[in-house]
Amino acid sequence: MPPRGASLGERVKILPLLIDIKPGDKVIINGAVIENAGGNTKLFVHNQAAILRGKEVLSEADCGTPASRAYFALQCAYIFPDKHDEYLPKFDKLLDDYLAACPSAKSVGEQIREEIKGDKLYKALKSAQKLILHEGDLLRSMQQKVSEVAADAETTAEQEKAE
Repeated sequence: MPPRGASLGERVKILPLLIDIKPGDKVIINGAVIENAGGNTKLFVHNQAAILRGKEVLSEADCGTPASRAYFALQCAYIFPDKHDEYLPKFDKLLDDYLAACPSAKSVGEQIREEIKGDKLYKALKSAQKLILHEGDLLRSMQQKVSEVAADAETTAEQEKAE
């Protein structure tokens, strides 16, 4: 064990994060959007930082559903920690609205809130991705039901026309 008074880095082994960025890929580090303009690039991040890879980033323009709007608000709280007081209440309201409409996602919502309470925003973001998947499953299921009802209505109309 390191001696008392040792720095945090000496007391707790902090491993750097290796990020592999392919040509054209983007990554956000502490709010700065970084794009690889050349060949494959590898970055080591040696300290605590808010990092999102391009595939984890949702633009405001892409937020066309309730779950994606909630994710976006949480993403902003993560990327811009100085604006937590602005984005976390927005997220909380959006999550409440989503859970009121889709109570089947209650356990995911509770998990996200616990992670936020524990100041684990990146982990909460990963859990919030489950809301988007849940929403997609519900929308696909509803679309299938609508298609079935439409097909049944068409069949009924054809039968009535034939009579």
